[in-house]
Amino acid sequence: MVIVLIGPMGCGKTTVGVTLSKRLEWAFYDGDDFHPEANKKKMSQGIALDDSDREPWLKTLNELIEQHVAEGKHMILACSALKKKYRDLLGINQQQIHSVFLKGTKNLLQQRIEARSHEYMAKDLLESQLRTLEEPVTGLTVDISGTPEDACDQIVKALIA
Repeated sequence: MVIVLIGPMGCGKTTVGVTLSKRLEWAFYDGDDFHPEANKKKMSQGIALDDSDREPWLKTLNELIEQHVAEGKHMILACSALKKKYRDLLGINQQQIHSVFLKGTKNLLQQRIEARSHEYMAKDLLESQLRTLEEPVTGLTVDISGTPEDACDQIVKALIA
C-alpha cells in the first residue's frame, strides 16, 4: 500500500508522514526532497510553481511510487498534489495508492507556517497554494486541528485497520 499525504503548506504532511512512518514501520519520503534546484530557487523567492515546473517532479515521484508498488513495498509520501491532475500523475487510485487530504483552515495553516522554518519554501506562498488547491472528492480527508498523532489514528483506522 502507498499513502500519499496531500494538502497545502502548513498542513503537516511531513510531520504526520514521519509519525505515521514510525508507527507503521513503513518507508517515508518527502516530495519536497525531489524538487529540482530550479523549483527550490523559485519557491525560495516566493514564486509559485506552474504546471510545467511540477510535471517532471510529479513524474519522478510517480516512478518512486510505481517502484514500491511493483516490489510490494509499503510507503508514505508527503506531496502537496494540489490539483486533481497532479494526483492523477502520481497514480492515486484509492486502491493500491491512497490519498489522505490533510485539511485545515487558512488561519490554522498560517499559524503553523509562521511557527516553522522551511529550507526554501517562502511563507507567503500559502495564498497561491490555496488558490491552486482543488479539494479531492475521493480518498480520505483528515482534520488537522488535533495533534499529528490524532491524524495518524484517523489514517490507521480508515486505511489499515
